[in-house]
Amino acid sequence: MIEWLQTNSPIDIVLIAQNFDRFLLGAWVTLQLTALALIIGGLISIPLAIVRAGNNPFLNAPVWAFTYTFRGTPLLVQTYLIYYGLGQFEAVRESFLWGPILSNAWWCALIAFSLNTAAYTTELLRGAIETTNRGEVEAAKACGFSKWMRLRRVVLPSAFRRALPAYSNEVIFMLHGSVVASTITIQDLLGVGRWLNGRYYLAYEGFLTAALLYLIIVLVISRGFRYWEKHWLAHLYPQDAVKTKPKKGLASFRV
Repeated sequence: MIEWLQTNSPIDIVLIAQNFDRFLLGAWVTLQLTALALIIGGLISIPLAIVRAGNNPFLNAPVWAFTYTFRGTPLLVQTYLIYYGLGQFEAVRESFLWGPILSNAWWCALIAFSLNTAAYTTELLRGAIETTNRGEVEAAKACGFSKWMRLRRVVLPSAFRRALPAYSNEVIFMLHGSVVASTITIQDLLGVGRWLNGRYYLAYEGFLTAALLYLIIVLVISRGFRYWEKHWLAHLYPQDAVKTKPKKGLASFRV
């Protein structure tokens, strides 16, 4: 079987199988970076979204500048500026953050990814907060809730639920954007594919394997968000009309 695959298969499946453990390790690095960036970016975005949805121009302006900058520039440029650019400043190289964090490619990628997804999630949550049903807010006021209690117990939970479908796209985009890490020496999933092609002078085996694993990961993410949407947004879906059968002996009339 192995000899037949080596001689007849257009793709070197045997070589892929021999190095599949490297692809799994690269997938683990990709998932680590993506998950941590989403968690950190999500925590950053919540207070920023509250500020953006508020009416204070002095707080709103710097947050707007942050989101505009990170949404308006490519993730690759942001990663390069953090990884290559910060080292040009002597004050940064002499700081306590240089050795353990800013000189490490993995940490630089995590910082860039976290700030990038924080900017997108901030605007996503801002829109969800601003479109909160006024009836929910008025009902909370009638119950005597303070401003912060209304925000914590009514506005934010409602905004999180309604932002869930759009946030699933941000998670997938962040997963796809994580391929930038392979350009700064990190052996993520795409980096392993590039390594395989470069070492064995292949054209597409490494990229095809990486693409297949990305498809599997995206499928799992999509199914997970679909389940959460059905669970948390069930009250927003149209309910099917209850069908009842007429009892025996009674005529059914059509009005």
